[in-house]
Amino acid sequence: MDWTPYGPHAALVRFADKAGNEAFAQAVAIRAALERNPPEGLLEFVPAYTTVLLEFSAREVPNLTDAMPDILEQLQMAATLTLPPAPVKEIPVIYDGPDLERVARAHDLTTAEVCRLHAEPIYKVHLLGFAPGFPYLNGLDARLHTPRLATPRTRVPAGSVAIGGGHTGIYTVDTPGGWNIIGHTPVKIFDPTRRSPDGGEEAMFLLKQGDRVKFVKSNGGNQ
Repeated sequence: MDWTPYGPHAALVRFADKAGNEAFAQAVAIRAALERNPPEGLLEFVPAYTTVLLEFSAREVPNLTDAMPDILEQLQMAATLTLPPAPVKEIPVIYDGPDLERVARAHDLTTAEVCRLHAEPIYKVHLLGFAPGFPYLNGLDARLHTPRLATPRTRVPAGSVAIGGGHTGIYTVDTPGGWNIIGHTPVKIFDPTRRSPDGGEEAMFLLKQGDRVKFVKSNGGNQ
C-alpha cells in the first residue's frame, strides 16, 4: 500500500495493483473503516477499484506527509478484515429500453432471454461514479457484455437500466450517456432530498460500494 499527494491536502492511496475480487473486498473493508473510525481531519473520501482518495482539513492536518504513515497503517489493517456479505437490495426493472432488441440481436438472443440473463445474477456495487450515485455493477453474464454506443445520447433519463461493456448500471440523473438502455426502474437511486433519520446526507444514495443488488422484472414492459 502506498500513497501519492493529490494537491496539498489530499492523498491518493493505492491498496491493490489490479481490480478483482480481492481488491473489491479490500475496498469494501477500507470504506467501512473510514466510515466507522475516520482519521482526524478527514473531510471526504472517494473509493475506486484499486485506490481511495482522501481529502483532509488543512487546519487539522497541516502536514500530510507526517500524518500519512499512521493513516496507511490504519488502512492496511482494515484491508485485511473480512466483512460479512451485505444484504441483497432488490431493484424492480421494467424491461422496455430502446436498445433491448438491438442487444438481443447482437448476441443472437431473444429479448426475453436478455431480460432473464440480466435479472438472474446478484450484482456487487464495485464503485459509484460518472454521475451522483451511479453504480457500476459487477457480475453481468458474459453473454450480455455489449460495447458502449459509438455516439452517446445527449440525454438518458434518470432510472434507465443499461449495459456498458462488462458492467450494468442505473442512471441516477438525466445526463448524456453511451450505455445500452434495456429498461428502467421507478426507484430513485439518487435523491438529493432524501435524509436518514438523524439528518445525514448519506441517505441520498440508495446504493453504496459493497452493496449487493438483484434486479426483479416488473410488470409494464414488453416481456
